[in-house]
Order: sequence, then C-alpha cells, then structure tokens
Amino acid sequence: MMMRALLHPKGQLGIFGSAGSNTTLTRPCASSGNASRRGTTAVPALRTSNRILERRGAFEARHRVRHRPPPRGWYLPDVGNASAELEQFDVVSGLLMQGGPAVEVLTGLSLHGGLVASWPRLGITAQVVREALAEHWRAWGWPTSAQFDHDTRFQGPPQHPDAIGAVIRRCLSLAVVPVFAPPRERGFQAASERDNSRWQAKVWARFPHAALQGLQAPSSPYGLACHRRRAVRIEAAPPRRPFPGQWRLNLAARPHGRIVCLRRTTEQGHVHLLGHTVEVEALWPHRPIRCEVDREGEAIRFYALRRRDPQWQPLLSEVPYRLPGKQLKE
Repeated sequence: MMMRALLHPKGQLGIFGSAGSNTTLTRPCASSGNASRRGTTAVPALRTSNRILERRGAFEARHRVRHRPPPRGWYLPDVGNASAELEQFDVVSGLLMQGGPAVEVLTGLSLHGGLVASWPRLGITAQVVREALAEHWRAWGWPTSAQFDHDTRFQGPPQHPDAIGAVIRRCLSLAVVPVFAPPRERGFQAASERDNSRWQAKVWARFPHAALQGLQAPSSPYGLACHRRRAVRIEAAPPRRPFPGQWRLNLAARPHGRIVCLRRTTEQGHVHLLGHTVEVEALWPHRPIRCEVDREGEAIRFYALRRRDPQWQPLLSEVPYRLPGKQLKE
C-alpha cells in the first residue's frame, strides 16, 4: 500500500496498481555499485497483490457485472424453450490447397443436438446448398428452422427487391422456417463460427490434402466421431420430422410459410428488409428485432428482442405486405 501511494503521484508510467508495485519491487536499485533488490527478497505474485489491494479497498472501479447468457436460440420462442430444433449453415471460404485450387466448405450444425455436417467443394453454389440440405435431412430428418447468414447463395440476389432465392424456396416447400442472422453481427452465428474453427483445426490443418478427395476423406469420419461423442446430446434434442419420400422441389410454385429475418434498427427506428426500408418503432433505436414475413397473413410482424431478458419479446408493429409471386427456373 505504501508503494502504491508513492507511485500514484510520482510514477513515471502512470501505473500504480499491482503491476506497477511489483515492477518497482523487482527493479534493481540505482544507488551503490551493485544492483541490489529494493529492500525485499520475495515479491508476491500479481494475483496475490490484486487480492491485497482489493481487501484494502484500493480499487477504484467496480467489478464487471456478467449477466447469465440466454438459452440457445433465445430469439425464436420455440427454439429457446427447447421444443424445436434449429440448424445453422455457413460457408468456410479462403482455403487454398498447396499447388491446387481454392476450396470452400459448406458446414451445418444443429443447435440443440450438436449434429455436424460438412461438404467440401471446389465451389459452393445455391444448387450445391440445396442438394446438401436434402442429403442431410434425408439422413437425420428435417428441423423446424434453418438459419443462414446473408450470403447471396442463401438469400438470393439482394439487388432485386422482394427476391426469394432457391434455398429459401426449398426450406418453405418442406415447412422449414428459414432464419437469417443480422448482417455484420456474429453473435447469432457464434455456434456455427465456433464449429467452423474446430473443423479447420481438426480436419484442414491436421491432414495433408493435395486434391479435393484427400480433404473429403477425413471430413466424413470426423463428423461420425463427433456424433458418437455427442450421442447423449443428440438423443435429448427435440424430435426431427422424417423426410417425405415423394417430395419434389418445384421452384415455379408459390412459396408458403414464414420467413424470419433478424435485424437491428437504425437511429430512427427503421429497418431494411427485402429491399425496403420499413418504419418499426422510433423508441426502439439501435436494438435487435425479429421480423416475421407471413405469406398467408400477408403481413410483416416486428418483435423486440433483448438478450438480458430473452422471454420478453413484445410485438412492436405490424405492416401489411404481399410478396410478389415471382417464379424461378431450374
């Protein structure tokens, strides 16, 4: 404490906490010819010095309050109470083989069950995503919701207003609710990003792969090993629906169901959605919201989201909206 009181007005670096006290105690003394210690032989550890200062009331700042994290999928009521499953899909890009082409990997992760899937390809297109979703859901069943980021391969061309891509149409044809994370925010895709980093560390960085086949070979066993390790978690996850046997995608059919888009309002309480700017609530600026596009009800509903209170999701506003019946071709 005496050393801290001495360093507060006279310290050259302006550091007068436990780090500054320990540095002063261990610094050689400039007086006399030999470099002796500053009157002490045993200096306490930094953590011990912090406890001493805290016990003496020398800390000026308060402890940071860390609130309890919300449950998985808290922004969707049925997923937050663990009654429905949500799968997140993402694309890992920028992987370069030695002397070969660039590789992209489509990854999938179920939020409650922990099911993982990966599809390494030389290029990920919307057709590759549709085929991968059908393959994965035929094997494990289809979830209630599927979450994506704002990649054009998932959402469709953003330059056209009211555009509904082929991946969204595939989800709606199977009664799967497509969910889109807010742009330029990683919190809602944190589980998928963590799984992508784990795949790169356990598969990409561990095994040599001069060709695409050399990368696909260890990727499948890695997924099976993860499923064996998470068997209890997969068994306790919400039930998944069996894939229909006679199902066939018709891109020309009118899509039905709901589309959920997570957004953050502007300073005026507006939100950008499907190529339009919609006024939501002026008293809810810079806050996250959940936008639900209801095709049958021909309306968009906006719900407030608050991470600290995940159960509180009131309806902010509702605007009429009719999605044009645009058709796609294979």
